[in-house]
Amino acid sequence: MKNTLWKVTGLLWLAFLAATQARAQEPLLVSIPFSFTAGKVTLPAGEYRVQKPSDRSLALLIQRTDGSPAMFVTPIAVSANRPQPQSKLVFHRYGNRYFLSQIWVAGYSRGKQLPKSPEEKEQALAAHNQLPAQVTIVARLTPPQP
Repeated sequence: MKNTLWKVTGLLWLAFLAATQARAQEPLLVSIPFSFTAGKVTLPAGEYRVQKPSDRSLALLIQRTDGSPAMFVTPIAVSANRPQPQSKLVFHRYGNRYFLSQIWVAGYSRGKQLPKSPEEKEQALAAHNQLPAQVTIVARLTPPQP
């Protein structure tokens, strides 16, 4: 009886992990009202899809929903004290320049952070190393495209 209980508990836990992992893989859809830099590329304002190109990939794919060419960035993992209440992209703003900094998915306390590009480091120096303004854009989860 005890052995069966452990098996059932283990199967339920695996199912839970699979479901949460699947949700973390869902693409984010976000409308960004300003041009911004992600990695080494400056992108125009518009609606974007942010997703992992495959389950095992560490990179993220950022692509306009109009089918424009996509770009890849390789973020690092970051943690928050609590799960995020909403999916969002966080930008650093220096004057009228925006740099994609973090990507968070609702319900998770782990997110993705992009390393500062040489351009952002230059902007930070020009701002005398003052902390940049943070701009947050709420994103929504969307089912993966076939």
